[in-house]
Amino acid sequence: MRVVMVGSGYVGLVSGVCFADFGHDVICVDKDPKKIETLNAGGIPIFEPGLQDLVRKNVDAGRLSFTTDLKGAMKGAEAVFIAVGTPSRRGDGFADLTYVYAAAEEIADSLEDFTVVITKSTVPVGTGDEVERIIAKKRPAGSFAVVSNPEFLREGAAIIDFKRPDRVVVGTDSEKAKDVMRDLYRPLYINETPILFTERRTSELIKYAANAFLATKITFINEMADLCESVGANVQEVARGIGLDKRIGAKFLHAGPGYGGSCFPKDTLALVRTGDEADVNLSIVKSVVDANDRRKIRMAKKVMDHLDGVDGKTIAVLGLAFKPNTDDMREAPAITIISLLQKNGAKIRAYDPEAMGEAKKTLDKVIYAENAYDCLANSDALVIVTEWDEFRALDLKRVKSLLSAPNVIDLRNIYSSDVMSELGINYVSVGR
Repeated sequence: MRVVMVGSGYVGLVSGVCFADFGHDVICVDKDPKKIETLNAGGIPIFEPGLQDLVRKNVDAGRLSFTTDLKGAMKGAEAVFIAVGTPSRRGDGFADLTYVYAAAEEIADSLEDFTVVITKSTVPVGTGDEVERIIAKKRPAGSFAVVSNPEFLREGAAIIDFKRPDRVVVGTDSEKAKDVMRDLYRPLYINETPILFTERRTSELIKYAANAFLATKITFINEMADLCESVGANVQEVARGIGLDKRIGAKFLHAGPGYGGSCFPKDTLALVRTGDEADVNLSIVKSVVDANDRRKIRMAKKVMDHLDGVDGKTIAVLGLAFKPNTDDMREAPAITIISLLQKNGAKIRAYDPEAMGEAKKTLDKVIYAENAYDCLANSDALVIVTEWDEFRALDLKRVKSLLSAPNVIDLRNIYSSDVMSELGINYVSVGR
């Protein structure tokens, strides 16, 4: 099947290369000529484990290509995906659909035979209706179908998530479109991956509801962590105790500095705004958003309280990305934590295996180190913000010797309190 992917960012690139690996002929289109030039030269504009090798494999096989020419790419296409960005609008939290609607306009100008237009971007309920209206102004009924097919990719594990998903959600009432979608996902269908066909608006809402629920789990366990600290309990044991309940599950029950990234912050806000427009008060989701914002501030305060103030002190921060195995700094807790520490007089040294380039675009007056140990040199405290694997097995004796004072604030609970105590390290964790 000939497939066009409009947008070669995180979702578009991962989806495009995985469809190519399924055996489809895929053309990824993007308006940014520099991005396309990079991709055609074998470079990858984002960090995602395994992505570069998979791109190279499918380009070499002739199944994957990149271009800025949408009209040319659309010739003979049976399916075209819209996978452009939908960032939150500043100030109101609504998803900015400018790029989605612009893509729909260009697709309408390029359609030939019957084509399925599939929204892969995360969009509010009813967006598919507007995309359909835009295309219908230029194309007759029956010459296209607009489908919702939300992505559920975790940064750092996106290829695995695409190829071995829990489910595939498809929103359409068109039988012709359903057949095309079954052909697209045939390798998963053969492996008995559940493909859930719903109405289009239901499909759009499933994505937001899923992310809001996962964000709620994270926020809930963080509040339990605060309670554990107050009453002398251990949040990791609490999480295990409730996570073994199959109705709850263990995933997303890890206490920490709050959620960030490209999805949860944006999608929870957009869901709240959708509720407001529908005159439905989504009080639980609103509370999650507010609690997560407070969480990041609380973590900075935890550092300041442990050190009895940070004015004039040097703080070593390990981990900047919102999670490991990505260079994504969007809404990363490290941004809030570092900014507040700086505001209160701290000097910051920082290291992240992948995200320092992105961090430099957001964080000012930070000294970036060459490695974890270089980061620690002559610092008054170490703060672990992101749980990269390489931070899980640090030489703790060396850590203590490099720090000017043996203070470790572990916001991801990756070390044992007993081990730290035996080494004479002043150790603070979350909810323990």
